[in-house]
Amino acid sequence: MLIEYKNVEICQVDGTKILDKVNFRVDEGEFIYIIGRVGSGKSSLLKSIYLELDVDHADQATVLDHSIIGLKRKHVPQLRRQMGIIFQDFKLLDDRNVDANLRFVLKATGWKDKKKINARIEEVLKEVGLSDKKTCMPHELSGGEQQRIAIARALLNTPKLIIADEPTGNLDPETAAAIIQLLREVSQTGTAVVMSTHNMPLLDRYPGIVYRCVDGSVNEVTDEFRQFGEL
Repeated sequence: MLIEYKNVEICQVDGTKILDKVNFRVDEGEFIYIIGRVGSGKSSLLKSIYLELDVDHADQATVLDHSIIGLKRKHVPQLRRQMGIIFQDFKLLDDRNVDANLRFVLKATGWKDKKKINARIEEVLKEVGLSDKKTCMPHELSGGEQQRIAIARALLNTPKLIIADEPTGNLDPETAAAIIQLLREVSQTGTAVVMSTHNMPLLDRYPGIVYRCVDGSVNEVTDEFRQFGEL
């Protein structure tokens, strides 16, 4: 089990409770959607997983075999290296080309062998279908291409888990569908994908396990999510 939450309380930095008694689990290779209205706690749930928000109260809160209840900040970087994180606004370094963006992450996470670094960059760019964009600057790429590079960045250290916060939020429907298809393919290699979205049509087109944030709680709604309509 990659994530096991039992009766977890999630609060904002100022202590305001966002979600209560959260029961949530993720296993290898699962593709999981988190749905809910704006402000319902989707991003807060994800932030607790990638340790942007602390978890202080829970019966159990385990991420990648580590209890995160009261986890000291010094242990966060090591745990995050086992995850890939993807954001709605890409968060690429604007002053560096694609190759330099990816190289920066590898060096920051301890890679030193230049041949291995070059080979890994080639591998992930091929995986996302952008081998020919290595020397491009971010502003020279479309939104969909930038998000593919963000996915390539998330894959660099072969994570067990990818967290994606509204990864299609800034994309047109066709491009959004292509990004979800790519993430589905990633999950089929054994890497679990947990993504928040308000794009309900994608859930029918690319089925997965569905959880809903509503009224301060998180519930699995895989079999009944269609009744909620547009979010």
